[in-house]
Amino acid sequence: MKLKGIVDSDISNYKKISMFVITNTCSLKCDKENGNNYCHNSGLLSSPDIEISADELYERYVKSKLSEALVIGGLEPFDSIADLLEIMITFRGIHKCTDDIVIYTGYRKEEISSELFILGDYKPFIVKFGRYRPNQKPHFDEILGVELANDEQYAEYIGN
Repeated sequence: MKLKGIVDSDISNYKKISMFVITNTCSLKCDKENGNNYCHNSGLLSSPDIEISADELYERYVKSKLSEALVIGGLEPFDSIADLLEIMITFRGIHKCTDDIVIYTGYRKEEISSELFILGDYKPFIVKFGRYRPNQKPHFDEILGVELANDEQYAEYIGN
């Protein structure tokens, strides 16, 4: 699979120390709807790709001394559903990893219901839903334990 980056120990996207996986594609839907280039992640599109297998990613994760959760985001994980599914199969299906998995998406829940169904065998996981809207009041999300940019964004547990 192709990624834009991996941060082995991140504390800015989840309440637990996490490996942050940066996916490699995005439709830039937030910018299109906002009518301007506000997305702070859009520059990642021109970054070089990293080629890594889901097994290599898992091995890197378990060798990490600090990370206790996996966060997938950076661009748009659901625009790379095959790669996202491969990660979920490897972590949840093959290796039976029970650590928290968080997926950051700019989609609304109803826009990706079929993709959530596809991932259904690999529950539980957490999804941060909602578009980025500039110049709005941030709010603290209890599930993620971090501030999100606006009220349209929220996290939800998928399965338990």
